[in-house]
Amino acid sequence: MERTGRHGGTTALRQAMRHAAPSDLGGAGWVPRTAAHHEEVAAGTLWHRCGYRSEVAPLREVVLARPPDSLARAGDAPGGHLMSARVDLGRIRAQADAVAEAYLRHGVTVHLVRPPAHAGPNLIFMRDLFLATPQGVVLGRPASAQRAGEERFAAVALAALGVPLLRTPAGTATFEGADALWLGEDTVVVGCGFRTNPEGAAVVGDELARQGVRTVVVPLGPGVQHLLGSLVFVDRRRVLLRAAAATAELRALLHEHGYEVIELPAADEVVHRRAMNLVTLAPGVVLMPAGCPDTRRRLEAAGLHVDTVEVGEYVKAAGALGCLTGILLRDDAGAPAGRKP
Repeated sequence: MERTGRHGGTTALRQAMRHAAPSDLGGAGWVPRTAAHHEEVAAGTLWHRCGYRSEVAPLREVVLARPPDSLARAGDAPGGHLMSARVDLGRIRAQADAVAEAYLRHGVTVHLVRPPAHAGPNLIFMRDLFLATPQGVVLGRPASAQRAGEERFAAVALAALGVPLLRTPAGTATFEGADALWLGEDTVVVGCGFRTNPEGAAVVGDELARQGVRTVVVPLGPGVQHLLGSLVFVDRRRVLLRAAAATAELRALLHEHGYEVIELPAADEVVHRRAMNLVTLAPGVVLMPAGCPDTRRRLEAAGLHVDTVEVGEYVKAAGALGCLTGILLRDDAGAPAGRKP
């Protein structure tokens, strides 16, 4: 028996009408989109693959910014530009090239952002401007007036690559990517301080919850710029912790998740040369600022493989390797380790 539709039409009639319709109205030639968004991103055809669920999984792609012309003008009043000393434009550009070469040497693809002449000098610190997830990025919204609008340049660069832009914090929310770190494959810890506020943390948490990821918010202690300045994941179950900056909540969280902690004291290398401002290339493999021999020996004694690159001009700008590197893509957490230096 032929099935009759709700209003007297038959299934056969509706099918005939559908086949008679033009393709743009669902007729012959229409092909439905069946893949979910996360499947499209993972396939890397419609969208550029991005994201990660581990801070130590092998690093595959990063975003770096070419130091803009405005750095030369910022030297007259570095404090007014959130910097600690005058930055030499020629030297920092040479160091930017050396950082890119170091990543390439380790098999990491580098995407270079070339800011226009009017871009602010702090655009060199790409880590603050986005958080990459397996489904796309959550853009940052820097907390300082000096950095307001930098997220526009990051958005343009990421969109040009084909990376999905999932969320842009609005209202009074502020969020900087260096305040969000993957604690495990289903958990992200977000540090709240004077860079990322509770509203910004809520934006990140809402997007990650949609992806099935839990967010844990921890307060940052006084004098801490970002969570990344207190905590760096260097192996599957080992972290570096800046002893003076770690809160009780952060210590308890690491203990709960079974991490071995390597504490670094408030020595000159850590505080002024930013030795801890490094990037993990693979489990147990790190790239750190040059000129920090004591810290390097400490890490190597702990069994880590260490490579170095000079970033002294970035240190004058109040950042270092971890700050200047936007992490775009890592392998799955269980992937084999990358090449060792």
